[in-house]
Amino acid sequence: MPAPALKKIAILGSTGSIGTSTLSIAESFPDRYKVVSLAAGRNIETAFAQSQRWLPKVVSVAREEDAATLASRLKAAGLGHIEVVHGTAGTVRVATLPEVDFVVSAIVGVEGLEATYQAIRAGKTIGLANKECLVAAGEILVPEARKRHVALLPIDSEHNAIHQALRAGASREVKQLWLTASGGPFRETPLDQFASITPQQALKHPTWVMGQRITIDSATMMNKGFEVIEAVRLFDLPPAQVKVVIHPQSTVHSLVEYIDGSILAQISVTDMRLPILYALAYPERVAEDSANPPLQPTLTFDMTKLHQLDFAMPDFARFPCLRLACEAAEAGGNRCIALNAADEIAVAAFLAGKIAFPAIASTIEQTLQAMPVMHPATIAQVFEADTEARAIAQKFVQSAAG
Repeated sequence: MPAPALKKIAILGSTGSIGTSTLSIAESFPDRYKVVSLAAGRNIETAFAQSQRWLPKVVSVAREEDAATLASRLKAAGLGHIEVVHGTAGTVRVATLPEVDFVVSAIVGVEGLEATYQAIRAGKTIGLANKECLVAAGEILVPEARKRHVALLPIDSEHNAIHQALRAGASREVKQLWLTASGGPFRETPLDQFASITPQQALKHPTWVMGQRITIDSATMMNKGFEVIEAVRLFDLPPAQVKVVIHPQSTVHSLVEYIDGSILAQISVTDMRLPILYALAYPERVAEDSANPPLQPTLTFDMTKLHQLDFAMPDFARFPCLRLACEAAEAGGNRCIALNAADEIAVAAFLAGKIAFPAIASTIEQTLQAMPVMHPATIAQVFEADTEARAIAQKFVQSAAG
């Protein structure tokens, strides 16, 4: 069997959990994946260590002063040949280098949007781990990708599971998609206790270890609402065909229901390296035992531990953020942009102790009601709507805090 072609990758968000997990995959499959460029944000120490280990052609950081610091340190270490860039333009350069084949889009928030868009325009295959790109600008990104025949491969576990299950049938044979949700830490908490929920309580996710915002979004189920919008856009289905079901064990990562009554579920360990490896290897599947060094811990699922699978429909009274997201999915346009922007502002205010847990949903709802209805046609218009929504949300946060 011939050796696999070496796939050259760029990682947007290399110092975050998805970025470091991607690098661990590249470490274990050096004959398949070569790291060419990195966008590292503001973590200069990790950016320096990653540059030493991976010797990328280009590394980008958020701020100009950090770029100067990193360039100086790399030069002192004998690595002055590594180009150091910064800001949005730097991230775009990381994503659009001619030699890059595959871009992992994992920058949290809309900061990675421009680079992801330009990577699509440059014909790069995209591994999407950034919810905000599709939520805020999916109406622009997805048509652009289809026009240029660029694959958008989901890295988040739910959409990755759906992508796998959809390989079993034609799109016309799909009845509906089922996104599974753990229900977060408050799926059984009495509603009259929600006002006293603390950030520390909300950050204790029952099954996944994630960043702060996405962990709070799991507690409110806004993350699942974002995933509804993503699924509608990625898989070209109306919102009515995308359902959410609570599955506390987080063993089934999502399901596809076909018109003949068949339901296909994807089951695996709760480890983000598996969807990353799936996306990087697509349309192949790579044998785990071909990793060198071996993957630790293993990605093999222990079927003997599969004792119970529970499923329940979500309650919109308990999870109003999910309702708001489903309504935004129907409306599209800047309702989705405002949903994401207001959520980010409200979650940050909650984590800072400025507003109560229920005020996250009320801030978002008021922001959505205050935003005019429109469908941006350019990325610049997306950013304008995002800025407007953030300003509106801040006013409601200040009111709630007062």
